[in-house]
Amino acid sequence: MPTELDLRSYVAEPLAGVHSFAQLVLPIQGRVIMDIRGAGAIVHPQRAAFVEPGLLHEASATGPNQSLILDFDLAAVPEATAARLAERPYAPISAPAAKLIEFIGLLRAQSGASRQTLDHWLPLLLETLAQQEIRPASRLSAALGRIEANPGQPWSTDTMAKAAYMSVSSLHRVFRDEMQTTPQAWLTDMRLRWACRQLAETDLPIAHLATLAGYADQSALTHAMRRAMDVTPLAYRKRERQNQTKT
Repeated sequence: MPTELDLRSYVAEPLAGVHSFAQLVLPIQGRVIMDIRGAGAIVHPQRAAFVEPGLLHEASATGPNQSLILDFDLAAVPEATAARLAERPYAPISAPAAKLIEFIGLLRAQSGASRQTLDHWLPLLLETLAQQEIRPASRLSAALGRIEANPGQPWSTDTMAKAAYMSVSSLHRVFRDEMQTTPQAWLTDMRLRWACRQLAETDLPIAHLATLAGYADQSALTHAMRRAMDVTPLAYRKRERQNQTKT
């Protein structure tokens, strides 16, 4: 397939999909909540997301955001580069990579990026992303996995810090440095995404689902979804079921 470049803004309702081509999500403004085959992270202008062909993934956002979306044929990429990208779907964006992204973003905004330009630019960007040293595992990984597995627990910054074996001040610092957000904002986003998945994939009563997701009751979930997505839980479930029937 030819390399294609697009500019996209995400909304609170998760956009999910599977496709036969590889994709890079390169945020240039704001942050995007990504989930690639169950591995979640927040991408931002210092972190890119790489989606291999055939992987289920979804993206959403709760604030202003813009990302360059690059679709390309992974078969045209050197095997070593593709393998290194696959090792870490969320890759840090170094200063050289940021300059490459800035260049193509400006080119697209001014006159568009020709296919020939993309063909020259893509290998350089992929190689730059792939050659960066893999950072040590996040200090938050184990704690976030535990919290995501039990969203209905009465999590607070204190209990989240204990789960991560760090002080509350350290928790805030690590969240800011690694995820560009706060513990409470991440928790709110995670609970909403969890509730949306359950609405789409299960027949759990909405009231029960709300408490499992960490909301006080069904009305609290309804309020949260109306505020973030302008939709009620029941309307969201009906719409998702209709979309599943169509596909």
